[in-house]
Amino acid sequence: MIIYRNNWLSVLLALCLVFVGACSSVPRAQSALTTINNPQGGTIVYGLVSGATSPASAMAQVLHTVQSNCSEKPQVGKVFRAKGSNSDAVFFTVVNHPQGNKQVAGMIIAAQTGPKSVEAAMVSDDAARFSSTMNPLLKQLFTVWHPGGTPNSSPSAGSASTSAPAAGNGGAVPPLRRVTLPDNTASVGLPNGWTMDPGWGGGTMGVTGPHGERIGLNLGFTAIDPTNPFQRQHPPNAAQSAKIVIYPYNVDPVKAFSDIFQQMRRVGGLGPTPLQITHAEGVAGAQGRRCVHATGSFDPNGKGFCEMNMVMCATTPAQTGMYGYTLYESLLPVTSAGQERATAAAILASYQVNTALINQQVAATTGPVIAAMNANVAAQAKQAIDNIHQIGANATARMNATEAANQQQWAGFDQQESNISRQGQGFSNYLLDQSVVQNNNVGGSGMVGHATMWNTQANALVQSNPNKYEFVPEQNYWAGTDFQP
Repeated sequence: MIIYRNNWLSVLLALCLVFVGACSSVPRAQSALTTINNPQGGTIVYGLVSGATSPASAMAQVLHTVQSNCSEKPQVGKVFRAKGSNSDAVFFTVVNHPQGNKQVAGMIIAAQTGPKSVEAAMVSDDAARFSSTMNPLLKQLFTVWHPGGTPNSSPSAGSASTSAPAAGNGGAVPPLRRVTLPDNTASVGLPNGWTMDPGWGGGTMGVTGPHGERIGLNLGFTAIDPTNPFQRQHPPNAAQSAKIVIYPYNVDPVKAFSDIFQQMRRVGGLGPTPLQITHAEGVAGAQGRRCVHATGSFDPNGKGFCEMNMVMCATTPAQTGMYGYTLYESLLPVTSAGQERATAAAILASYQVNTALINQQVAATTGPVIAAMNANVAAQAKQAIDNIHQIGANATARMNATEAANQQQWAGFDQQESNISRQGQGFSNYLLDQSVVQNNNVGGSGMVGHATMWNTQANALVQSNPNKYEFVPEQNYWAGTDFQP
């Protein structure tokens, strides 16, 4: 059984540079920043970020200014290190409300140039065309911006740099066209020659390139821990086992990566295949997630070896032993992997999920099924009682026990989904240098309240009155206030 998850895990994949974008407004608070308005479209901003002592603090300042200028909090991806450099970068998107709710996209780059000196740059454009203008904007940026060095005197001076960190390594990125799933639950940017595989939906998709490249996005799998006491008493039957990853949760996910991946192939109707893993390591995920980043090669379909780059994450099991895996994978033929990595990165970065629509579809699908199951159980119970009272009473007792177990599983699943949202918000707060602060209302007459704010503001507030204000750990976030369940 495949389950669907939010696409926050894509930020963990080294190739996956979660494509989000930038507000075109210039960060007015940074007087040291220089702005270039490209005649062909897009904006470039670069320079020393006043008061920033680390790339993270520089990015936070620029994002805060973007939020102020656009009247909306930017949505950001995972911070990544630009290959072959000392620069960190992040993609983000935002709606520019003062300029007619304009959808814009872009990227921020920050580099440490001294013990307490950080330079940053931002390229941005309309979201609809940023995938095609990103590389030209970056080339123009690197003709004038040399962190820690002497910048050129004008935007036209020097020659364009080809080491754009957004593209990763391995060739230039061609223009991408936006392709949407038939059920509108997710979309992705694809170059000419790439196609979306048929039959996908629910926020999950696979895409194929012209030379046998394959990318899997938000692939979800239901799993059970066979060592769990509930599963020992209620093991799945043969038909259910064929659709479920059956693997103990309490194992080292790095060492177990190969075995778990083979189980995923079994669930997908594929046979086992030898994996040549060159590197596997645990990577940071939201609290409660156990994630592995693995690289290497294998033959996925008997047509030749592919370079693989995968991130696999497991959710925390419910009391019934149910949990889930989410997989993002990039498979590139070894003969052309060097030229295709940048394109794969751009595709992965462009992936977007409509979470609200997915939740509506799940509710619409499961609601009638649950109602029918309840009606059927009630009818069987009534018939048993009408025929033989004692037998009917015994059947009702067994039915209630089974229903209680089912409800416990659903309750665990709902709690698991709530935990996903809570932990996802905690991860987003971490990326944006934000914290949730609780007002204990010491000496007041109102109720205790929560508020999310930048870390610098939160630290100052707590230090000013630690009896009244305190940091809220992620597990104590309030649904509907600190995160949307």
